Amino acid sequence: MIIDSIPDLLLALAMGILAAAVIVGLYRVYSATSAAERAVVGDLVYFASIGILMIIGIQTGSAIVQDAAMLAAFLGILATVALARILTRGER
Repeated sequence: MIIDSIPDLLLALAMGILAAAVIVGLYRVYSATSAAERAVVGDLVYFASIGILMIIGIQTGSAIVQDAAMLAAFLGILATVALARILTRGER
């Protein structure tokens, strides 16, 4: 990746921050004590990974990668809601 403009620099910086969030999140998933903590941090890792995928799509100019990232984000939201219902045993 060649950084030759301010937007490229900002995208690279954002990708670095998201990559750090994924690494710290994976450690936290490993060291979490309850299922709820693992679920929340798992969502963080999932959505940070989608952010990295979206940045790659922006840098390459690939609409297919961006569409796949948006579809994955939508499915992730549905999975988060389903997991919350499971953890609360259906209580509202």
